[in-house]
Amino acid sequence: MSDLRVIVEADGGSRGNPGPAGYGAVVRDAETGEVLAERFASLGVATNNVAEYSGLIAGLAAAAELNAARVAVKMDSKLVVEQMSGRWQIKNAGLRPLAAEAAALVGKFAGVTFEWIPRERNKAADELANRAMDGEAAVEGKRAGKSAESPKSEAPKSESPKSWAPPASLAEATRIILVRHGETPMTAQGRYSGRGDVPLTDEGEAQAMAAAGRVAGISREVAAVLSSPLTRCVRTAQLIADEAGGLPVTIMDDLIECDFGAWEGRTFAEVQERWPAEMNAWLGSTSVAPPGGESFQAVAKRVRGALATVLSAYPGKVVVLVSHVSPIKLILRDALAAGDAFLHRLFLDAAGVSTMDVWPDGNIAVRSVNETAHLR
Repeated sequence: MSDLRVIVEADGGSRGNPGPAGYGAVVRDAETGEVLAERFASLGVATNNVAEYSGLIAGLAAAAELNAARVAVKMDSKLVVEQMSGRWQIKNAGLRPLAAEAAALVGKFAGVTFEWIPRERNKAADELANRAMDGEAAVEGKRAGKSAESPKSEAPKSESPKSWAPPASLAEATRIILVRHGETPMTAQGRYSGRGDVPLTDEGEAQAMAAAGRVAGISREVAAVLSSPLTRCVRTAQLIADEAGGLPVTIMDDLIECDFGAWEGRTFAEVQERWPAEMNAWLGSTSVAPPGGESFQAVAKRVRGALATVLSAYPGKVVVLVSHVSPIKLILRDALAAGDAFLHRLFLDAAGVSTMDVWPDGNIAVRSVNETAHLR
């Protein structure tokens, strides 16, 4: 092995998360800053995290081709840096194979370090990722100095959502059927119900059975039923799975409800009376968490990862996701390219059903939101 020391700057992005995604990576000589290699490519439909890991893998592979001895990885993804450094667990099952692939590449070098950097210091890799998302052909060229083997960088284009166009085939879409669990004692009383594991009421059981019938009416070819780990969702999912031909219920931890912390079990009025400032801040920003709880931004991040895993595992299939108000609202918000105010204006009934189709190119069609006719 040579004594070459390099810096790998890597990035990835997704327009829609999940949506059209791409990655970029730049390999520099650690002493001179000279660009030795560039990589960028489109990933089709993927999440930001998948794209960021893909950029890391491409950068490490390029460094290995250059026979580098030591690598300093610099990325603006806190998640990738912390996970690859061993400080954060990899809870998203969909990211584990990518992390393993990156770890295998790390083993090829005498030493690798990981450092988080602000986005403004990662512009070169970011521009390459944007070019990939803009549809430019993949580049795997090496260059020295001002060699022209790699196209000249351009400023990243706008990341506005991709406009919908009629798909070539409806059969190519993955149909996602979103079902909120049936009624619980907390639902009936209008109380915040997050991580508390409460069962369905008798009415909730009846609602879940009715939702199972509605799901069967949407499709008799359900490939999988996935559920939050909480009892109210698992029971609802089991009734749906039985109606779908006795399918197993697969638990997805990331579909769990928001952690409402100190507000758990309380009504809106009770929270507003005791925590007025905290409630106003929470209503005003998805980055704010209830005292001791979880922000909607945090919920959105894990739910996007779960959806990306589902789309990757069941392309072109029909999949039922049984979850809670917050995760379902966040999925629908992203699908409709809506603002954060959407989260506090949309009402989701117990055992309500929403349906959307997602195509491989990132197009999304929301077919229904909060169907309740089956409950009447």
